[in-house]
Amino acid sequence: MGTLLKITLIGVLLALLGERIFQFSHRFNVFREIEPIDLPNCQLLDGIEYGAEDIEILPDGLAFISSGLKYPGMFSFAPGRSGEIFLLDLNEEIPRPSSLRISRGFDLSSFAPHGLSAYIDEDDAVYLFVVNHPQYKSTVEIFKYEEEENVLVHLKTVKHPSLYNVNDVVALGPESFYATNDYYFTDFILRHVEPLVGLRWTNVVYYSPEDVREVASGFYNANGIAMSLDEKFIYVADILGKTITVFDKHDDYALSPVKVLQLETLVDNLWVDPVTGDIWTGGHPNGLKLAKYSAADPPGSEVVRIQNIHSDDPVVTTVYANNGSVLQGSSSAAVWENKLLVGTIFHKALYCHLE
Repeated sequence: MGTLLKITLIGVLLALLGERIFQFSHRFNVFREIEPIDLPNCQLLDGIEYGAEDIEILPDGLAFISSGLKYPGMFSFAPGRSGEIFLLDLNEEIPRPSSLRISRGFDLSSFAPHGLSAYIDEDDAVYLFVVNHPQYKSTVEIFKYEEEENVLVHLKTVKHPSLYNVNDVVALGPESFYATNDYYFTDFILRHVEPLVGLRWTNVVYYSPEDVREVASGFYNANGIAMSLDEKFIYVADILGKTITVFDKHDDYALSPVKVLQLETLVDNLWVDPVTGDIWTGGHPNGLKLAKYSAADPPGSEVVRIQNIHSDDPVVTTVYANNGSVLQGSSSAAVWENKLLVGTIFHKALYCHLE
């Protein structure tokens, strides 16, 4: 091979590598720092020390909180501790989380809860869908909440080849849901290479016992998913794309894209305000700090509210921002009657009264 050709090939490879590094830095917000935005009436919730990855609030103000996520490559303050679901009553003047009992027969030792979604049937029975990662695999666990006994009764474990790297779900019925897959590869090493490659390989899957199919694709890392109040639209967060995509939901559960909203933060779980229809999300200001945890320079937290997402001019407001001194790695934000809950992947949970 001639010297000139070698130099040319080296130059091309270096250019490609430089472009990949630039795109990686951009998607992860590697150099972003945030200015703090405080809320006046906030306190950390006692008893939640190892994460509040996702939050689901029922119409009556009962909130379910998933805690103790263990995920490949993700930092944990308690890697040997099994996960749990907390219950919080937002009707109380000072809400205090309590760990919910789960019915016998369910393997608590490998419980690593992730995304949450609730379905309430015509008889007001509450079904709680929980993404689980036992031994770092992906399942969706379906529970029924028995309020009188204050227990989650395990009904079913859903496994399917199409649900290979589930991040979040939105319940559609007692046994059906949409789920996001946030990685294409299941191999531990390839998962870490995937963000550098930067291909839009992840997707959204519709699941029912009779029908399982991909209904949306083209995401870097499909993450949070939620449904509009009128149940006509589905919202999907792409954490590395820093976007929320709005989809039309059809009668056969197919999805068709309507619009894409670009944000500045790495968008995690989504919550739809049950009164206004506004979308709330916990985001990651700097993805590299999240991926490479350091107590000396911890990942920050950000809460973003999106109003009128279906309009030509949605209003995007950063409601809360912290550099990690109070809250590290925010992943969820949900509101009920001017009360805001902010959860994190592996840290604490914040409770605020909004004015």
